[in-house]
Amino acid sequence: MNSPPRSLRLGFAGTSGFAVAALDALARSRHAVCAVFTKADRPAGRGRAVHASPVKARALELGLEVHQPESFKSPPVHDLLRALDLDALIVVAYGLILPPDALAIPRFGCLNVHASLLPRWRGAAPIQRAILAADPVTGVTIMHMDAGLDTGPILAARAVDIAPADTAGTLHDRLAVQGGELLCETLDALALGRAVETPQPSNGVTYAEKIRKSEASIDWREEAATVLVKVRAFNPVPVAETRLDALQLRIWEAELAPGLSAQPAAGVAPGMVLGADPGGIDVACGRGVLRVLKLQLAGRKPLAAGEFIKAQRLVGARFTAA
Repeated sequence: MNSPPRSLRLGFAGTSGFAVAALDALARSRHAVCAVFTKADRPAGRGRAVHASPVKARALELGLEVHQPESFKSPPVHDLLRALDLDALIVVAYGLILPPDALAIPRFGCLNVHASLLPRWRGAAPIQRAILAADPVTGVTIMHMDAGLDTGPILAARAVDIAPADTAGTLHDRLAVQGGELLCETLDALALGRAVETPQPSNGVTYAEKIRKSEASIDWREEAATVLVKVRAFNPVPVAETRLDALQLRIWEAELAPGLSAQPAAGVAPGMVLGADPGGIDVACGRGVLRVLKLQLAGRKPLAAGEFIKAQRLVGARFTAA
């Protein structure tokens, strides 16, 4: 009869909402989270009030010890890591660089949950870049961290399909859950001495650069399918943008207008609103027509198209680049 894996002593370093699912998964597992590291509280929102990170808020709810160092390069942080006597430090969407001397302190090193199938989409924005590239599949990877940018050997990976209606938000949530589950399975294998590391292949490397706000500006001269991909990839952040007269307009949800995939009629300028009813707002693109389903004027709340057109006359109007 096989004995269960022993309980590992873990540290957890994470900041964003993506990391919360992994922390929750560890809290339900046989392994012990001894301390949580997260970035310092930051001002956020219109009032610039100071807010704790999602990971800090969840760690406190779980009764876990929380540390917020400005850097992992300082000797006191290294002393703390040694005093914790960790089997491994789990790093998920943390936002701070861990230098090689810190990576080497835990007994089994540092493990990272990354939201892509490495080596594709190394870097800061793998979820958005996968959607922008129209990838049919992405996934999560458990990686043994080294000094490079997402270059360490792979311990486990799991593929996740990208659905045609997926936004960065919906895909983010599914990948976060899958990453937490795969992390616990990997830790069990590590505790039993069954974990196998595989070097990342040199072929297929791509980099997921941080999203620039300027990328979210819609160019209506592009194909409707291209504009739709941007709407999906930039929901919920930074949200695809256009202009209605001088007003900023965010496009939250859209679809290809059925039966209107051909080039709009001659003389119809890209960005022209061709029709608007409770089912959506049809906007001419360089090729094809995009049906806008949910949108938001600056300073207002997002509205379904049917609600939006009650206050805005759009037929004959033209959307322009933000």
